Amino acid sequence: MANCHLIIDSCCDLPAHVVKQEGVTLMRFPYTLDGGTFEDDLFETTSAEAFYGAVRKGAEPTTAQVSLQTLTETFTAAAQEGTPAVYLAFSSGLSASYDAACVVREQVLAEYPEFELHIVDTHLASVAEGLLVYEALVQHKGGMSAAELAAWAEEARCFVNEEFMVEDLEALRRGGRIPASVAVAGAALDVKPLLVIAEDGKLALTGVARGRKKGIKQLAEFYKKNADAAGAAHVAIVGHADCPKDAARLKEALEKEDPGLMILTCSIGPVIGSHVGAGMVAVVFWGRDKRENLSVADRIARKVKGEK
Repeated sequence: MANCHLIIDSCCDLPAHVVKQEGVTLMRFPYTLDGGTFEDDLFETTSAEAFYGAVRKGAEPTTAQVSLQTLTETFTAAAQEGTPAVYLAFSSGLSASYDAACVVREQVLAEYPEFELHIVDTHLASVAEGLLVYEALVQHKGGMSAAELAAWAEEARCFVNEEFMVEDLEALRRGGRIPASVAVAGAALDVKPLLVIAEDGKLALTGVARGRKKGIKQLAEFYKKNADAAGAAHVAIVGHADCPKDAARLKEALEKEDPGLMILTCSIGPVIGSHVGAGMVAVVFWGRDKRENLSVADRIARKVKGEK
């Protein structure tokens, strides 16, 4: 039996049936499309084909952070239940939702001072966040306390490795996730950009591919280079924004690299999809510690601050 209440958000982009578990609450990010406002419910009330079909026809969906009302209602309900809780939050490097959650936490604790609520900035997004949540669900079901699960997540997030390819950088530019100059350069080169989520939870451009087939090959090579030696004992995730054939090709390439790897294929949800556009494909897995990739200056700064 679970010893804590696990709160997650829809930016994890896992299938709905995976996260529907006892003691788990899903908070839904809002988005607008063609003048209507909707909640990201992991494609339970709409389909990836319908959403990305609209995007391909010129729709420009927009997103917002989880509302203060949703945060307050979710945390208050958990407090009234009385079970210690953990919220695994979408990266603060890409959204203000984590900061808003921290503010609401203090407000709820003022009313329920005995309530134990941990908020973890995952520094992850989409199926990268999804991999952390997927394993957190296992730990949650295994009986971890709230404090243990929060501490586990704080450390585990650093070992989630991901790389993704987008058709172009325009959607990311429009949403303010990358500088306009980077998007312009990418368009001029007529290439498929490859990106990762850096240790601070922000996006970083790592390379380009001359075409989608070469991009998929480079994603598989990224896995081969960075996967943990015990990767076959873990799950990996292939995420895609309505490009199932590319996802299948990537899955096949990964299985050739590591026949024992369990691979979960997920559709990129409408909130993340609003920022990456149709055609995005990603690989996510347990791999090297991202903190090893810090610059020398950042490592020195962390040492001075007494951080890991």
